[in-house]
Amino acid sequence: MASKNVPELKITHVPGEFVSDDRRVITRFFDPGGPHRIRAIVERVMGLGEDEADAAWAQILRKYEHRHRDIYSVFRDHFKEATRLCDISRQINGTRQLLLGAYFTREYSVESAALFNPSIVPAPNQEGLPPGAQRFFMSLRATGEGHVSSLVFRTGTLLPEGMMEFDPPSAFAQRLKPAAGLRYAKDWLQRKLIANEGCSGACLKILDRLDEVFTVVEVNRAVDGLASLAGSEDSIRQAAEQIRWICDSHYVIDIPEDTDLSEIVIFPSTASESHGIEDVRFVQFFHEDGESLYYATYTAFNGNRMQSQLMEMRDFRSVRVRALQGPYVQNKGLALFPRKIGGLYCMLSRIDGENNYIMYSPDITYWDSASLLQVPRYPWEFVQIGNCGSPMETEQGWLLLTHGVGPMREYSIGAMLLDLEDPSKVVGQLAEPLIVPTEEDREGYVPNVVYSCGALIHDGRLIIPYAKADRSTSIASLPVEDLLTHLVTA
Repeated sequence: MASKNVPELKITHVPGEFVSDDRRVITRFFDPGGPHRIRAIVERVMGLGEDEADAAWAQILRKYEHRHRDIYSVFRDHFKEATRLCDISRQINGTRQLLLGAYFTREYSVESAALFNPSIVPAPNQEGLPPGAQRFFMSLRATGEGHVSSLVFRTGTLLPEGMMEFDPPSAFAQRLKPAAGLRYAKDWLQRKLIANEGCSGACLKILDRLDEVFTVVEVNRAVDGLASLAGSEDSIRQAAEQIRWICDSHYVIDIPEDTDLSEIVIFPSTASESHGIEDVRFVQFFHEDGESLYYATYTAFNGNRMQSQLMEMRDFRSVRVRALQGPYVQNKGLALFPRKIGGLYCMLSRIDGENNYIMYSPDITYWDSASLLQVPRYPWEFVQIGNCGSPMETEQGWLLLTHGVGPMREYSIGAMLLDLEDPSKVVGQLAEPLIVPTEEDREGYVPNVVYSCGALIHDGRLIIPYAKADRSTSIASLPVEDLLTHLVTA
């Protein structure tokens, strides 16, 4: 197992680990190759006799019904998607719809390549637990075919002395999609365009054709109405892409009442994150009035462009997603502090890909200033440094786990302490990393890497979930006071 590199600190490793499971599959729409191929499949299925169709449908149910919570709804949705892509004039009902839906469905193993980069926070419901216990939920980055990353969850209970009990995950993996038909306010869109320095004359022409509240469908109609303007085709097209990008990056996911958290798969569903939802950092955030909710920062990737995004969860019945904007959210690894400081939101970033920065803002979605916090100082972090999730509040200061990259692109986990009232001041830093890759688990999807997206403090111990070689996830813990002593005297 990955080990500590500071001899005086006594790190305990929790038995067991989270590993990827190829059996956890979701359904995705399958396009066999465009309208011509779709029509051909439809004609073949419609050419089956009743007995043949019934037999084919019965076989599909035997093989796949037990693998998904509601395969009927999946097939109906995918039948509708196929007919949307291909104009089908004939009337199709009943079993034939479901049978065709099966032909336009594929399974996707969300964890087949890797399960890594965990973030852990206390669960919202802490009722009925014995003294010293605390429920948690953990997010993980799951990667499947095509190196597409999605967000999955596991749950369990923290016990005294750093021990843990893990809940068995649900037999189902359920892909949750953005709610359809979302409506957007025109003044909101204009503010977002200005914040992105993208409110061009072409954008204003599109805005003029929109109602005060609109849908993306209405954006498309407005663009079609302007397409014939001589000499403006390119500018209108670029403006439309910018507007669609902004709308696409703001959505809501509803979670069904009976859904276990371990069933949830938040899979890329929008153009802005089509190639991955990466490195989600959760934090339980407390407002001044004592209200708490969960925020999570993550990187959306479309194959060419990265977009920093923010998730918000209050009652675990809904997930609100918004784009982060401003000149200082242009790189990976954003991590929010768990409360405001001096009346402002506070966040860590790595805007240049090399050093740690700290940012303050009155608006949680817009960040226009940053100051340097930390530069690589020791050999194990000479290539670059970054955070390993949100800081944790202690009486001595903000405890922050960091990652450093050294020779052979080896990732290690370190720690530092920031001033409680002014976290731009570094109180102390470990000269050696806490956790480093070892011989027995340096091999994997990405060799020589240990990495975390968020830890927590429980019962006087720091609980650190960390990925090993992007292959599996283990848990380490150590007394907080021991670590703080080293940091204060560093």
